[in-house]
Amino acid sequence: MSNKFEQISLNPGFMKHNGGVLFRNISEIEYEFKSTINQNHLNAANITHGGYLSALVDAGAGTAAHRAAENAPCVTISLDLKFIGVSKIGDEIIGNVKILKKTKTLVFLFCELKCNDKIITSASGVWKILKRS
Repeated sequence: MSNKFEQISLNPGFMKHNGGVLFRNISEIEYEFKSTINQNHLNAANITHGGYLSALVDAGAGTAAHRAAENAPCVTISLDLKFIGVSKIGDEIIGNVKILKKTKTLVFLFCELKCNDKIITSASGVWKILKRS
């Protein structure tokens, strides 16, 4: 298990279009991901758009669920976010994910996004583990 960051946004799509996400495994239940805020991530107030932070959590935590589920495909069932701080252009956002419980069909997790060592977003979510086709 390598704990170097790797780019997970390899295929054309939403997150690759938005700058990509770097991801790494910390342990079997802890994962980390990061992204740098660009001009296109900002809202009218010149801070990071909540929609981008939501997408970043969904991509990073979703990858953690996927890895916790032995690389089975997973889809988001619910994602509850709290926006509690701000980030600006050039800031590095680091996401930390902890798997709280995994069943045969579900992954429950908690995620925090930090910027400059301050929590800016917290989230809890549930992912459905799909059967491999």
